[in-house]
Amino acid sequence: MRLITTWGAAPAFNMGLDEALLLDQEAPPTLRLYSWSPDTLSLGYFQRFAAVPGARNAGALVRRITGGGAIHHVNELTFSLTMPLSHPLYRGPIASSYGRVHASIANALAHFGIAAAPAAGRSLASDRSDTGMCFHHSTPADLVWGGRKGVGSAQRRKHGRVLHHGSIKLGSSELEGDIAEVSAAADEKALAQVLLECLARDWNEEFNAAAPTEEECANADLLGPRYASAEFLQRR
Repeated sequence: MRLITTWGAAPAFNMGLDEALLLDQEAPPTLRLYSWSPDTLSLGYFQRFAAVPGARNAGALVRRITGGGAIHHVNELTFSLTMPLSHPLYRGPIASSYGRVHASIANALAHFGIAAAPAAGRSLASDRSDTGMCFHHSTPADLVWGGRKGVGSAQRRKHGRVLHHGSIKLGSSELEGDIAEVSAAADEKALAQVLLECLARDWNEEFNAAAPTEEECANADLLGPRYASAEFLQRR
């Protein structure tokens, strides 16, 4: 499986590259590990700007290709997986594919002393109904610890391929408040290394580090501006 890491990338590029990899029928199965600069709020595909009171306080704003609530991309490791739906990770029921990916993330979190488990419908201390934020709304597949949500992800399936991206929280922010956190002493690169080791073992997979191709970068640059929020640009 190809491994792409892009630390501190621009928000529109991050979303554009994820879509470029989803649409490219020739792209190999790819794991991306990345972070954002500046801090960015991503709205879910169907979400309204007005439904997220804190949206105006983020450093940048984009709209994701996937659904769900808004995520403040700061103090986190972001991941994405793009591959054919025929890949063993994504065969069978959709819920099972979330379970496979999140089980390996839970194994990585265990290296930091965190006992993460699926929310499985439990009420959480981090649940809130008035913010529009992803980490204030839990689904059964989300990973939680300490009674709070700390990992959330979403999928988009198109033309026989899947994009599965999500957020692993290292720490909180003013927009997210009291949610689960990994460790103040950890950073995204340290977590990424442990996660890679767990994924390689759990999936019997070898990861080959590579940069995005010139064509993928060009497509990301073309697609990226579509994700910029008109409402946010107007307020700037």
